[in-house]
Amino acid sequence: MGANLITERQVVGSFYKALAQDEGAAWINGVSNYFTSDQGIEEYAWLGMSPMMREWVGGRQTNGIKENSLQIKNVHYEATMELLKKDLRRDKTGQITVRIQEMARRANAHWAKLLTDLIVGGEAATCYDGQYYFDTDHAEGSSGSQSNSISADISGYPAATHGTITLPAVAEMQASIAAGIQAIVGFLDDKGQPMNEDASQFLVMCPVALMNVVMQAIQTPAQVAETQTVLNALQNKFRLDFAVNARLGSTWASKFAIFRTDAAIKSLIRQEETGVVMKVKGEGSEFEFDNDAHQYGIDTWRNVGYGYWQNACLVTMV
Repeated sequence: MGANLITERQVVGSFYKALAQDEGAAWINGVSNYFTSDQGIEEYAWLGMSPMMREWVGGRQTNGIKENSLQIKNVHYEATMELLKKDLRRDKTGQITVRIQEMARRANAHWAKLLTDLIVGGEAATCYDGQYYFDTDHAEGSSGSQSNSISADISGYPAATHGTITLPAVAEMQASIAAGIQAIVGFLDDKGQPMNEDASQFLVMCPVALMNVVMQAIQTPAQVAETQTVLNALQNKFRLDFAVNARLGSTWASKFAIFRTDAAIKSLIRQEETGVVMKVKGEGSEFEFDNDAHQYGIDTWRNVGYGYWQNACLVTMV
């Protein structure tokens, strides 16, 4: 009796099951808004803030709103896997199922890749106000000049090492995190009013090299006497979390980013015209006849863009 062939239905079912079970990096929803799209390019109008209440003197005083906008163009992405029929027939160890599940995992990781590319490029790519996303001189209306790219002086603390990289001490990291949160909370809108005075949740995103020191800085503040009072006060007022982003790479050895995660409009945008769909050249197809193989391809139309720079801060330790 011959071996059973893994069917097209089994491959497709395994892919969609894995795709639904793994939603990708946990930090994605905290730093970005998800919007559906029904056309090639979507335009997002960022409106200036509403006016504050004032004493009624001399009748009503109308205020216009300052309008900026940005466009995000959907891009077509794909990935295709070819499986020989002999492998589909002979696989008794589940290796093909593992490969299909890995394909689903990589599809879910695509948002993390796109968003990380935005974050890494934020020092040289413009956002809705025409300035670089991470910049030292953002200004809108009555806000004055504001910086979401700051330096934290850690020269007065002892340092540790990780391979060839000099790492900050836990106390240094705690002081740097506090400086980044302070910057975000202090941002003013185009009316000159506090924009993040109601902020309560923040995410610290760091590269792998800084993982241990960030984890200790956030989760064990009592062990560091120099900054214990500062971090305890921060954690009493704010919810702090961290994400290790392996895609940031070695260029981020001395810097990290902080994001406000409880804002209605977040730091980044995910836009999707079509979800991930699997298409097959399989059983009974001309491709199968000519090549004795099947092809399983996935594709989607999507893209990402910058949202509110005011909900993010790049901290470089010097």
